[in-house]
Amino acid sequence: MILNWKDIDTVLLDMDGTLLDRHFDDHFWLEHVPKRYAEKHKIPFKDAQVMLVNHFRSQENTLNWTDLDYWSAQLGLDIPLLKEEVDHLIAVHPFVIEFLLYLKQHRKAVYLVTNAHSKTLALKMRKTRIGSYFDAIVSAHDLGLPKEDAAFWPKLASRIRYTPERTMLGEDSETNLSSAAEYGIRYLIYVSRFSSTIPPIASRNFSSIHYFSQLIPQDGSTEINLAGIPLPHDPI
Repeated sequence: MILNWKDIDTVLLDMDGTLLDRHFDDHFWLEHVPKRYAEKHKIPFKDAQVMLVNHFRSQENTLNWTDLDYWSAQLGLDIPLLKEEVDHLIAVHPFVIEFLLYLKQHRKAVYLVTNAHSKTLALKMRKTRIGSYFDAIVSAHDLGLPKEDAAFWPKLASRIRYTPERTMLGEDSETNLSSAAEYGIRYLIYVSRFSSTIPPIASRNFSSIHYFSQLIPQDGSTEINLAGIPLPHDPI
């Protein structure tokens, strides 16, 4: 795909795994919550982990998946408080700030569009201080639909103004990119390095990047040939 910034007015960006390192979320739900659940119920950690992972997966692709109040009620744990216990793991991916600055300098409309619950958003915006880079932040919980649902994207258009064929979406979820494609969003970018602890694998279906620096043109150009971008090494 050839991406020319002259053809893009609006940039929609996911949060977890896309702008922020998903290591925090994976550790929290797969390690920390089972640990606290096992301690509360005096059961082996592995038993708690297997049970909870199955429970979590039963709500995948629904708003419950990211609803902290839902999981607090289901598990009898204060999930927002538990997140604060490991909030030192919340981190912005390399080159994200540089990319957000590039978008602002070139007067693009930039929106954070996430499935994250409002309490998760509040914590992560407080820790990362990236909220000021966005024209608005929209949670799927505000619209009543997860991004996996193709009906999410036209409903989003009732909240913010964007033209699908002049819009770029950055995501670490191929499912969400597919639902956006159904609505007609033209420029779809898969972030393959969603976690600092998992080796990235490029998508077979979407143009893939490891870092957003790959979308910043060099030498005053506005055009990027995504097929010709070499994969970068991790920053030292």
